[in-house]
Amino acid sequence: MSFMRPEARAALWRWREALVGAGLLAIGLWWALTAIGLLYWLGYVLLVLAIAILAAGLQRARFRAGSGGPGVVRVDEGQVAYFGPLTGGVVAMGDLAALKLDPRARPAHWILSQPGQPDLAIPLTAEGADTLFDAFATLPGIRTEHMLAQMRRASGQVVVIWQKPQTTVARPRLH
Repeated sequence: MSFMRPEARAALWRWREALVGAGLLAIGLWWALTAIGLLYWLGYVLLVLAIAILAAGLQRARFRAGSGGPGVVRVDEGQVAYFGPLTGGVVAMGDLAALKLDPRARPAHWILSQPGQPDLAIPLTAEGADTLFDAFATLPGIRTEHMLAQMRRASGQVVVIWQKPQTTVARPRLH
């Protein structure tokens, strides 16, 4: 028997890292302002750690779009696997050419593109979709705040979140 409504539990679970960071921030601030000796200095160390956890927690909470969507997402060893009711597939993060957000689909979808393979569409609300945050964070040069802003923005077109930097082919010089 639970004394919490499911909606309240879901909201607390969504913001869990940010709440831990806020709690650690309060403890660190208390120690830094009231303690003496070693605990005084540990308070300042805890403040720095808490700010980092709080910032990361806020980003993760903003990334979580909900649950109950179709399919299941698994991230393992640098590969993203999506098993959906109608489609599915696996994409290696090292082979990823582009990451797009399609807000036109209901629910909105991540579109993962890799050369020579069909695009993989993953609903934002699929089970385990929150694990994609860490997978996307490994992409070189990804702008996390841009990604989070595009998730909340109502747009009628596909938005490119990240694209693999183009490498130029070295041509032999004549001179």
